[in-house]
Amino acid sequence: MEDNVVVAITGASGMAYARRLLRVLCDKGIQVHLSMSEAALIVIRQELGLELDIDDPDIDALVGRANCPVWYYKVNQLDAPLASGGSFPPGGMIIAPCSMNTLNAVAGGLAMNLIQRAASVALKEGRKLVVVPRETPLTSIHLENMLRLSRAGACVLPAMPGFYHYPEGIDDIVDFMVAKMLNSLGIEHNLLVPKEKDLPPYLKYTHGE
Repeated sequence: MEDNVVVAITGASGMAYARRLLRVLCDKGIQVHLSMSEAALIVIRQELGLELDIDDPDIDALVGRANCPVWYYKVNQLDAPLASGGSFPPGGMIIAPCSMNTLNAVAGGLAMNLIQRAASVALKEGRKLVVVPRETPLTSIHLENMLRLSRAGACVLPAMPGFYHYPEGIDDIVDFMVAKMLNSLGIEHNLLVPKEKDLPPYLKYTHGE
């Protein structure tokens, strides 16, 4: 299991995934190295109702926990340790949610900010890199760049929740995706506990009745 994880949050919908991921990592005592793009803060405000300062964000408010083991790095901090393959301790990196702007940049080998640079370092050092795009529909450019990342060694994990675990609400749907993220990072969890019950009404086949 990783004892430190780089988490990057970019400007795509799905901030509930990022918050839950951070919360689980913190609850497990895993050291989180966090960076957020400027666009991410806009979506966080829209989806979580939080007004965060990109230079000094309220991490406890973002995670929903106090005293979280999170080290924060500004997105323009290109001299941060996680921008170096030699000085930063090995660990996995996940971009969740991952905007198509960031995905395309990483696939193209760009390193114009800390998130892109850290992702490039993860790839070149052979470390785990998980990208969680949340976009639809997808263009051929998106698909080609996902393929490029996959061939480079990244795990492309689109935010596409399943329903075979009989979710009772949004929290269960979020947990499904976060469980997939943790699986990709090799981190144990108990987010997907099988439920012994009948199908919820919204999953029962009713077409034509």
